[in-house]
Amino acid sequence: MQLPGRWAGPAVARATAVAVARRAVELGARHIDTAAFYFSATERANDILREALHPYPADVTIATKVGPLRTATGEMYAEARPEQLRGLVEENLRQLGVDALDLVYLRVGRLKAVGGVPLGERFAALAALREEGLVRWLGVSNVSAEQLAEARAIAPVAAVQNRFGVLDQADGALVDECAGAGIAYMPFFALGGGHTALESGNLRTVAERHGATAHQIALAWGLARSPAIIQIPGTSSPAHLEENMAAARITLGEDDLALLEPVAD
Repeated sequence: MQLPGRWAGPAVARATAVAVARRAVELGARHIDTAAFYFSATERANDILREALHPYPADVTIATKVGPLRTATGEMYAEARPEQLRGLVEENLRQLGVDALDLVYLRVGRLKAVGGVPLGERFAALAALREEGLVRWLGVSNVSAEQLAEARAIAPVAAVQNRFGVLDQADGALVDECAGAGIAYMPFFALGGGHTALESGNLRTVAERHGATAHQIALAWGLARSPAIIQIPGTSSPAHLEENMAAARITLGEDDLALLEPVAD
């Protein structure tokens, strides 16, 4: 999401964004999260990934999302109807330059809270595209436990992408459900996303113990929290990329994890 920059324009030069994507794979990243609706006035995330990595390494999974609709000026104005999902999948296929998409999430609710809205008809439309061979695996994003169950009754769900992080642990029960069911869980806003400041005395204490940053501990915590979690922090900065990838080498002890448990109300 960070590679094309915000709507006003790219945060970095195109060459830097391409270099960041390539360097991520060089450093061992094997899962890349994108979407056709990740674009700015001048750049698209999928175009950058295609320039950087196509033909994609066989051991790299490219995951994308469909659902939200954006205007040409960037406004997210609606969610796709079932009959519109084929066009969105085909848009990702064209932009990424592939015949089939590795993993496609149905993103629901746009930026609103999870739950409350049935997704069965839309998920069934994606499942039909999987049966055609346009999609290998299906996921759901920004969903409640009830919505996940609704989707799983239609077709296998390989991954969930919801908001979750060390200081934002409300989705913990669903993380555990995914682990038990063999479903991958990709937290978005694991580093706060500009919505939850990574400011906590205990987080700073653990970071100091390991000679790390709070961001690195947040990523390491997620990896320690559940075997289902795959971290997908976004960045367009080469230095931040190196920092994020180094977090995978941090091993948190039980005393660290105890300090990072949520405080009861």
